[in-house]
Amino acid sequence: MPKLREQLDLHLLRVLQSLLKEHSVSRTAIRLGMSQPAVSNALRRLREITGDPILLRGKKGMVPTERGPLLLAHATEALQAIERISASAEPMDPSQSTRVFNLGAPDYLDGAFIPDIAERVRRQAPQARLVVHTINPDLDYVQALEEGELDVVIGNWLEPPEKLHLARLFDDEVVCMLGRHHPLAQRGLSLQHYLEMPHLAPSAHVTDKRGFIDGCLAEQGISRHVQMVVPYFGLVPGILSRTDMVFTTNRQFAEYYARILPITVLPCPVHFPLMRFYQLWHPRTHNAAELLWFRRCIAQAAGRLDGLSEGTP
Repeated sequence: MPKLREQLDLHLLRVLQSLLKEHSVSRTAIRLGMSQPAVSNALRRLREITGDPILLRGKKGMVPTERGPLLLAHATEALQAIERISASAEPMDPSQSTRVFNLGAPDYLDGAFIPDIAERVRRQAPQARLVVHTINPDLDYVQALEEGELDVVIGNWLEPPEKLHLARLFDDEVVCMLGRHHPLAQRGLSLQHYLEMPHLAPSAHVTDKRGFIDGCLAEQGISRHVQMVVPYFGLVPGILSRTDMVFTTNRQFAEYYARILPITVLPCPVHFPLMRFYQLWHPRTHNAAELLWFRRCIAQAAGRLDGLSEGTP
């Protein structure tokens, strides 16, 4: 036989609250739209569950027991808690948010992309903080999203991680970067040039994952001669401007630096699919109002507002 206290449900809580406010079975019946026998039956069950008479007959009607006010307070508190749990989340007011937003992102994005996100956050939510974390092989970003250390991760993968929500941000073309002084900067690159040239490459950004460029080359049975590896994409333009190496990357990154440094951007002689960039987040934050707003800021910076909930696990 189940314990009687386990039988206390939402209906009985409402009856208990009304009885202790009205001090009357008949008025409780009217207030809750119930019959008097139904209220009397509920009162009997409440007495069994609580071990207290709850209401007793007095000279001027029903009066609560000494424990009655405490039971009323508990019932009211429980009903308010249930209402808060079942209520829809209130719309977020960014101007009042003091949340710390944690964004994981690689440093090969367009140099204006993260600043655009920062500008939007700063303008709309001036009291909030934005912390940008670099994605590197030491960071398990899936676990960081699950544990709340990161709110959103931006990146591109040949196969996006499973069990995470994702939304496409933008697609980008693969190109080659050379120093403007390079003999091939004006002539262009052939496939033979590409295979024979010394390549500059980034170190892995994700543990145990092959990079997009080398993964695509391997699928075509091609390998490049990597002469130098650097940990940060920000080092690439300076190295290219002083060496004879080539760097394969996305067009947005290349053209950003070509506008401010002696860099030439050339079509890549190897066929690559478009690099597709995503934002990823964990299912536990999918409906969080503040993070929905933050993901919209990222989508707006990418010029994309559709698909914020596509790719759900």
